[in-house]
Amino acid sequence: MNNEELMLRAITQAEKYKYTAKPNPVVGAILHNGEEIISEGYHEKYGDNHAEINAITNAQKYYGVKFKRFADLTLICTLEPCSHVGKTGSCAKKIVDVGIKNIVIGSIDPNPKVAGKGIKILKENNINVTVGLHEKLVKNQNKYFFYKHQNNKLFVTLKIARSFDGKSHLNSNERVFVTSESSRKDVQLIRATQDAILTGGNTLRNDNPIMNARVDFKVNQPKKILLTNKKYRKDLDFFNEDFLEVFKSKDLKQILNSLSETDICSLLVEAGPKLATSFLEARCVDQIILYTSSKALGKNGVSWFKEDNAIENYGFKLESSYKIDSDTKQIYIKDE
Repeated sequence: MNNEELMLRAITQAEKYKYTAKPNPVVGAILHNGEEIISEGYHEKYGDNHAEINAITNAQKYYGVKFKRFADLTLICTLEPCSHVGKTGSCAKKIVDVGIKNIVIGSIDPNPKVAGKGIKILKENNINVTVGLHEKLVKNQNKYFFYKHQNNKLFVTLKIARSFDGKSHLNSNERVFVTSESSRKDVQLIRATQDAILTGGNTLRNDNPIMNARVDFKVNQPKKILLTNKKYRKDLDFFNEDFLEVFKSKDLKQILNSLSETDICSLLVEAGPKLATSFLEARCVDQIILYTSSKALGKNGVSWFKEDNAIENYGFKLESSYKIDSDTKQIYIKDE
């Protein structure tokens, strides 16, 4: 048993809570004495105790049995312990109070509220701190969280579902499923990873979408955001307990800046061709997830784009492509 193995375990086990901890990062913490694990703790749900607090609380059950002093233990923590008091207390202060003297941290927390402040508290209280063990894995695990705080903006994903001939829907606005049931289930999994979903007024009025993550596991549902300057019915399925806000402004960057001031780190845009194109033209998209059906809508369909290579022309390159039943799913990222 060594710190490297235990850090990998903490990262792996923390992954179990990626759907319920968001928009917070997933974090794992392990207390060990060099021979065995004394306790583990994870940030299991947004607003609940952080991983370090849970690990310490769980360890206290074995105080006097498996160990006599917290000073004899080493704390493995995937992310820097928080220094501030938010929905929960300061983890760094709790670590100091119980007397832990050795801590190994995967990565510094990029959130400006922490960003080295937690480590500063630990070092000021004569705690031995090691930082950077499997740092890349921790950052990849919390991709959206790190992106937001390092770039001061949300990570925006645009989802597109099109027919084989590049159409979005029928001119008549008659509702048809362009892609397969398996692709639509895959979209539910993507929604489950997102902090918020944004759609436009036309999609709301024509489809009356629920736009939640319909999955068979626990998830902190994404907040729902509407962008429209026209009238809409407030009794539609879209407006439930997960609804957040209506924006009437056409300034997409201003809207995204406003959302970045909240806890939201990632945004999924599910809208029609007009709003999707507006996001692309404003250079407000970081990733495109494209589902292409094997069936065509023909001359009665509404095209997503005017050009065949529109996605590439907006500065994106293909990262991955694979089949979902008869459909094709492709992920495009910025070509930087």
